[in-house]
Amino acid sequence: MNNKICITIGDYNGIGPEITIKALEMLAIPKDRVLLTGNKRIFQNFNSRHGYTKIPDYEIFEIPYDEKDYNPGKETAAAGEFSYKCLEAACTLAKNRVIGAIATAPVSKNALHLAGHDFSGQTEVLEKLLAHNNQKAEMLFTAGNFRVMLLTRHLPLSQVQITKELIFEKFVRLNGVLKEKFHIEEPSFALCALNPHAGENGILGRDEIEEFIPAISKLTDSGIKITRPMPADTLFAQAAADFRTGVQRYDCYVACYHDQGLIPIKMLAMDECVNTTIGLDVIRTSPAHGTAYDIAPYCCARAESMAAAIQEALRLCS
Repeated sequence: MNNKICITIGDYNGIGPEITIKALEMLAIPKDRVLLTGNKRIFQNFNSRHGYTKIPDYEIFEIPYDEKDYNPGKETAAAGEFSYKCLEAACTLAKNRVIGAIATAPVSKNALHLAGHDFSGQTEVLEKLLAHNNQKAEMLFTAGNFRVMLLTRHLPLSQVQITKELIFEKFVRLNGVLKEKFHIEEPSFALCALNPHAGENGILGRDEIEEFIPAISKLTDSGIKITRPMPADTLFAQAAADFRTGVQRYDCYVACYHDQGLIPIKMLAMDECVNTTIGLDVIRTSPAHGTAYDIAPYCCARAESMAAAIQEALRLCS
């Protein structure tokens, strides 16, 4: 595998360029291991605005950029198009085996939509551009050995539907990735229930009885180590206690929907949390936050999560 990574600088009117500069300043990475997709003039504009003197000393794959649209804090179609082109270029580089992993700075879903790209996030763009042979992208969030995967991604809560087929397919894929990419010989999983109190024997919902338990039985028969569906509140309270000791009793917690899984891991480890796209040929990592337009004009963004994303991309393609 190529051990060079591509870093996309994201929405130039958000904090993407800022946290890219800061993260690369924090990390001593050899020049031959990093390629940026963006535009050098964006870094020059940022520097002149905030008194920085350094431009990241790495090769930059230049994406066309209109300086008149540089307006930190403003959501624009031009910045959305630029964000998409950066990601598209990274995918092309990955397919051509120029790079072995991608780390992405934040983009705005609405800016993507303004530019005519109807995706609910970068994960969906990656799946569209990179998936083949029925591959599916999955969202895995990591903070050290605390890992959370989502069974569903960017969906309205009213559309979340967990079926036995979905559970089986996702766990088989996740089990393979943890073995192959994370080198965990025999992964163990904790599964969050969908309903309060895991359905309370059907009183609060029958999903756990009719969908979860049959899938768990099939997964267990195939050799995958997985719990029964467990109430998410007590399960993540236990995970929080484990996080403080540094030793998790499960290799991955699997949540049914976006906020069920992301609230606990972001509360515990916002600055070190990394969003990792798995299930495709190329791993992608990103910080666990968005474009932060509200602070983009002020050069006060923290770059720890971006630095963690870059480090994880480097590690996973080494």
